[in-house]
Amino acid sequence: MKRIYVREEWCIGCHLCEYYCAFANSGERDMSDALRGVKINPRIQVEDADGGVTYAISCRHCERPRCVEGCITGALTVEDGVIRLDEEKCVGCYTCIMLCPYGAINPSDAGKSGRSRPIQKCELCLNNANGEPACAAHCPNRAIIFEEGGSPCGL
Repeated sequence: MKRIYVREEWCIGCHLCEYYCAFANSGERDMSDALRGVKINPRIQVEDADGGVTYAISCRHCERPRCVEGCITGALTVEDGVIRLDEEKCVGCYTCIMLCPYGAINPSDAGKSGRSRPIQKCELCLNNANGEPACAAHCPNRAIIFEEGGSPCGL
C-alpha cells in the first residue's frame, strides 16, 4: 500500500503542506477563496524541533491501529489499508486522539458548511485528489513522499 513518508532531512519548514492540505479538504475550487481570512486547521502538522529540525506529522495508517481498536462508536475503520472516519458515527470522545502514539489525530473545528467534524485525520486525500495526497504533490523539496512501503509505524 502507498503511504506518506517524511524525509526530515529535506523538510525546510515552509508549512506549504499544511496550506495545501487545508485547501484540499476545504471543498472549495479556489485556494484564495478557501483560505483567505481563515485560520487553517490542516490534517498534517509541521513541527519544529530543537536544533532546527522540522518534520511533518500525519496519520501513518498503522497495520494495527490503536485509534480504530479504541473507537467506541466504530467511526474509525480500515478500508484497503487506509484509516477512514465516518463523521456520522463520531461523537467526539477523543479516545482516538489519546490512543494515537504519533499525535496524528486532532480535534477539528467547524468547516465553512457549519458542520462540525469532532476529529480530523489524514485520509490520503482519497476523496479529493488525483492519485497523490496534496501535501506530497505540492511539497517543494519532496520532503513528503507518497510511495509503496511497509508499515511506517511498526505497531
